[in-house]
Amino acid sequence: MNIRNLAIISHVDHGKTTLIDGLFRNAGLFEGHKILAERVMDSGELEKERGITITAKNASFVWKEVQVNIVDTPGHSDFGGEVERALHMVDGALLLVDAAEGPLPQTRFVLQKALEKGIKIICVINKVDRSDARIAEVEEQLLELFYDVAVNSQQLSYTTLYASAKEGWASLHKDVRKTDFSDLLDHIIQEIPPPNVNPSAPFQMLVTNLKYSPYVGQIAVGRIESGSVTMNQRLVLLGENGKSSGFNVTSLETFSGLGTAHFEELRAGTVALIAGVTDPRIGDTITTAEYNQALPRIKVDPPTVAVRISINTSPLAGRDGKYATSRKVYELLQTACLENVALQLDVANGANVFLLKARGELALVILIEQLRRQGWEFMVGRPEIIPVELDGQKMEPEEILTIDIPDTLVGIVTPLLASRGGRMENMKPLEGSSRVRMKFVIPARGLIGLRSQMLTETWGQAIYSSSFKGYIPYQGKRFSRINGALIADRAGQTTDYALFNLQPRGRLFLGSGVDVYEGMVFGEHNKDTNLNCNAVVAKKLTNMRSAGKDDSTKLKGRPGLGLEEALEWIDEDEWVEVTPLTVRIRKHELRSNFRKVTRK
Repeated sequence: MNIRNLAIISHVDHGKTTLIDGLFRNAGLFEGHKILAERVMDSGELEKERGITITAKNASFVWKEVQVNIVDTPGHSDFGGEVERALHMVDGALLLVDAAEGPLPQTRFVLQKALEKGIKIICVINKVDRSDARIAEVEEQLLELFYDVAVNSQQLSYTTLYASAKEGWASLHKDVRKTDFSDLLDHIIQEIPPPNVNPSAPFQMLVTNLKYSPYVGQIAVGRIESGSVTMNQRLVLLGENGKSSGFNVTSLETFSGLGTAHFEELRAGTVALIAGVTDPRIGDTITTAEYNQALPRIKVDPPTVAVRISINTSPLAGRDGKYATSRKVYELLQTACLENVALQLDVANGANVFLLKARGELALVILIEQLRRQGWEFMVGRPEIIPVELDGQKMEPEEILTIDIPDTLVGIVTPLLASRGGRMENMKPLEGSSRVRMKFVIPARGLIGLRSQMLTETWGQAIYSSSFKGYIPYQGKRFSRINGALIADRAGQTTDYALFNLQPRGRLFLGSGVDVYEGMVFGEHNKDTNLNCNAVVAKKLTNMRSAGKDDSTKLKGRPGLGLEEALEWIDEDEWVEVTPLTVRIRKHELRSNFRKVTRK
């Protein structure tokens, strides 16, 4: 079969999406005069802003009369569910590794999943043009990694290519610089096997992704495992617990370039987009009514972090965005869970509160930001780890954390992680550079809120990643911060005069002229207790004038908290009020006389 289904897997910022751009250009997917934006596969607004891949995407091109279907997978461990379902559609993968950083924990995680499925691996050491490249050391690390995670001895035999995705070339030899990606494209055709499918059997397809079109409705995406499908054919969708529903195929497409192309018939091995199905779920099977047998459902690792999401009950609700009722909030979250098998949704204690579970904190933040940009407003609680019960004992997840930092910052990072329960297991210098790599074992709760603090303490020079290790005994509840909060005791607009006099009490989150209400948090107290304050009091008018006027009431610093920082800062008795325009922090109980000053 003249088809190759291929995934590209790597750690964050190792050049995966840039490499895909180069492959597309080399294969002649774009006309020479066409101006193409960088990182064309990172089409989402948040992906372009953050420089990371969030959702797995498909594209295809033709090289030497062979159609190559590419799946671009996320590199961050929080989006591991995207990676796991993408691996169901492919028969081979490019393992992309940075020539200076080498394989990191997420690289190990995805490689292990790929080898367990018997997927053929081609290794690509990228960024060999870097001044601090350590090609020989990275080759040794790759070999050690394969020895650790390989399922059989045949998987220890793999091809390694050397590339500079930024400069647009790849070579079979580390000492030879090429002008294009021909070596890599040729090896994809030679080494990646054709789809392992059965063309003569009845039609079967596992739904691995979902799309929506305003013209044809819901679309099920997956690789055809056996048989063929034609337009207007009668099929059945086999869901969970044996549920089945029949439908007619109203649209049949496959990926072509960066878009899709319509076909009257698609055969086994092709990645198909089938419309006409009602309410498909990831993991469902589409087949014929006569055959009526389901494929094994997609299984992913369980979530480790959860967050409470509720309707907005603040006095300022409905001002900035579309007010979401509890039913609408549930629909929005349920849709997100249907599109991502790594997310789970439960109803919490109250009817208006839902518990959203994910693989990591970043996955939750991305989803909340996406809903916010759609115009919705709601409230979010503090991210918490998810305990499990094993052999009658309450346990919580533990992670392996790998950090690359300049050697001058070891004394800063070590106590920071020790305060979060981290234990150093290994530290070694990276040859040819002034950086060191440290490996810690740390409770998953210690990673909540770590990102901004780590980047602040290391001036943005830290590169770190984590992977799930196992479970340890539950360590009980904890405060997210040491200090208490500065809380508004009445509604109104903040004034320079009031905030200036409150500055010595702590760190302010707001400037003057901002609407506040009773129970809204506007700063962090210097002490470990909460403080109710009047943030709206105005300066009394008198007939006395001074040359300096109000220069003495200028506020220090730059107030304001972003969504991520607010979620990291709040405690379990507080909410983050999320609207399209603002991020506010408030107490669960707004009334001052119903709240205690001391923190429980």
